[in-house]
Amino acid sequence: MTNGLIGDAEMGDVWPAVHPGREAGEYGQATIEPCGPFEVRSFQTVTLTYTVGRFGLDDSGCIKIVQRFPNDGGRLQVDDPTAMNYVGARASNGCRLVVVPEPDGHQRPWERSLRITVRGGSMHPGDTISVVFGDRTGGSPGLRLQTFCETAHEFRVLADPCATGHFFPLPDRPCITIVAGPPARWKAVLPTHGRPGEAFALGLKAEDLWGNPSHRAGRPLRLEADIPVAGLPERVDFPDGERALRIDGLTVAEPGTVRIRVLGADGTLLALSNPLAVRAGGLRGYWGDLHGQSGETVGVNTIDEYFAFGRDLAFLDAMSHQANDFQVTNAFWGRINAVTDALNRDGAFVAFPGYEWSGNTPVGGDHNVFFRHSGRQIRRSSHALLEDRSDLATDANTTAALFAALRDEDCVVYAHVGGRPADIGRDDGGRLRTAVEVHSDWGTFEWIMKDSFARGYRLGLVCNSDGHKGRPGASYPGASQFGALGGLTCFLADRLSRDGIFAALRHRHHYGTTGCRMFMDLRTTFPDGARVYDSDPRLGPATASETDEAVMGDIVETPGGRLRLHVEVSAHAPILRIDVLNGAEQIASLSGHDAAELGDRIRVTFHGAEYRGRGRQTTWKGQARFSEARIERFDRINAWNHDRLLEQRDPATVEYDVLTTGNFVGFDAWLADSRSGELTVATGHADARVRLDDLGIEPVVVDAGGLDRQIRIVRLPDRCRSLDIRHSFEVDLAAGRDNPIWIRVTTEDGYNAWSSPIYAVRTQA
Repeated sequence: MTNGLIGDAEMGDVWPAVHPGREAGEYGQATIEPCGPFEVRSFQTVTLTYTVGRFGLDDSGCIKIVQRFPNDGGRLQVDDPTAMNYVGARASNGCRLVVVPEPDGHQRPWERSLRITVRGGSMHPGDTISVVFGDRTGGSPGLRLQTFCETAHEFRVLADPCATGHFFPLPDRPCITIVAGPPARWKAVLPTHGRPGEAFALGLKAEDLWGNPSHRAGRPLRLEADIPVAGLPERVDFPDGERALRIDGLTVAEPGTVRIRVLGADGTLLALSNPLAVRAGGLRGYWGDLHGQSGETVGVNTIDEYFAFGRDLAFLDAMSHQANDFQVTNAFWGRINAVTDALNRDGAFVAFPGYEWSGNTPVGGDHNVFFRHSGRQIRRSSHALLEDRSDLATDANTTAALFAALRDEDCVVYAHVGGRPADIGRDDGGRLRTAVEVHSDWGTFEWIMKDSFARGYRLGLVCNSDGHKGRPGASYPGASQFGALGGLTCFLADRLSRDGIFAALRHRHHYGTTGCRMFMDLRTTFPDGARVYDSDPRLGPATASETDEAVMGDIVETPGGRLRLHVEVSAHAPILRIDVLNGAEQIASLSGHDAAELGDRIRVTFHGAEYRGRGRQTTWKGQARFSEARIERFDRINAWNHDRLLEQRDPATVEYDVLTTGNFVGFDAWLADSRSGELTVATGHADARVRLDDLGIEPVVVDAGGLDRQIRIVRLPDRCRSLDIRHSFEVDLAAGRDNPIWIRVTTEDGYNAWSSPIYAVRTQA
């Protein structure tokens, strides 16, 4: 449909099978004004008018006005006309109306509901109900809008004219348009892997406070690179009204690491790009977010807008669409396949058809399915929101049934932790399940990687957004239950094509981040030689070849008891530390600074979650107080929800009411007298008390229960400088089991990155 509205045939809605009349138009009409466009997070007043249809509206009859699940705008209220988000309603014939906000008052995806019931009378055809969202007549500032853009933000009206408890949707679809705010920060995006003389592009955009690319960023810019970049203009005009600018045809002649600075006309630094490591030979790195969904299911905006955002505004190389299967109509499954085929262009952009198998955790939990080719049969976990049950026999209700049904398909499967955490121990996916997702908008889940090791699986590691707000590749959590910035995966492939990315997936040649674009190279050398396998020999016949080197994702056997691990990392921000792990055990670490560089900066961070399931959000509420030192400067870390409290209250106190979902959030405080007195941290889950002069390069860690829940306190340099690190580690190998060797990187500004493991097997004791 036009204007951002989604056609009924492609929307997995289920409405009552019986209703009083012949068609929905008999139950009334609905209009809304004004329609915008309105700025995200602004306060507005809009009036929805419902005109009663031919059946009238009986005493105790109702209408509902429903909105989509991702909406993180203000919670509607009817109790305080002076406060934000107040809703007023009036019947044209004077009937009393009972107005009740229902946060979970309707079915998916229309979960936010406002119920309006007629009491003490009835309404005739042609009478009207006027509903004022953000009614300012009593002093309210208005309705606070959501944090993300939406072409057609619907206030869908459902009617129950005969007071039966059955609500049926009107054909009218009142909606408003929500657009970005003014620019708050600039982003410069490069590829991370390049070759001398090979062309690449620079992507530029300005985001508003909530992460939306702004159309109000027009201005002249200056560009500078730290090594020569052919074709890079010294000045560009970012066009007003556009949300991104792409500069193609850039090249670097010699090997090196490139970063580009974006400056205003007055020389003010606006942004520093991520690094581009130009190397001769080797695999290229292509960035993807393969997991998100649009408004045809439980997201927002159309599938076309979804892919356009990821390709043109997030500058992704590879994407897929992952709708919850129980809401995917056959018409929409056809649309997913058609859109991905139309967009897929070798060498330019890769789009995979796929879906999220969304079975409940007791039958296997969420898994993502990606097909190399279009036109394949979708194997749903159920038909929970589908009226057409003609293909019910094609369902696979458990992961065992799913893996059996997909056994001969050209596809790969991820295990996902979202609303229904995957239970990877229930069924072994064999060759189909190639990776686990350790980070998304839902949080960070290192535990699923460690579960994989405990099961003896040899899986790769990926990060995606699982975005519901229409921003794949740059998926900010906003002000709702999502607590983390969406992740990205870098696929190491010989070419940008479906075949190239599939080869990377099946060989686990990829690494993931919590949203940054980092260059990472992980390889091992073997003093006693090794054999590398082209596939996992545990799963069937596999070919091996002699080697003295392996890269991330490889499965290797070596007779020796030691390997040498070579790590190269370049980041957009200083690197705080690199941790080396063998399976679940941390075996080495490297700091980006030494003890002599430590300064007057104290970092306090809160980590972890309640448990593995849907209600994993942990709230940290309390204060941190310095007994003698004074705060001279204060910065927030990973505090994506700008509505939540994390502020310096006075020269000695920081107050917070923040959320973690397996990830971490916190603050830095630069102190005067930074070695005097104590720091006390109170959270409600655990308390910490440390002497400031005891803080050093290793953090003080306080257990706070829950799932990997911790408080961490550490001293940092006043300014960190290590953007690039190369280092080698000697690693001893245990005999008789896999040695999954992988790394975790942490940057100063709060990002993590993880490599897929190298699975090393010591063949001699």
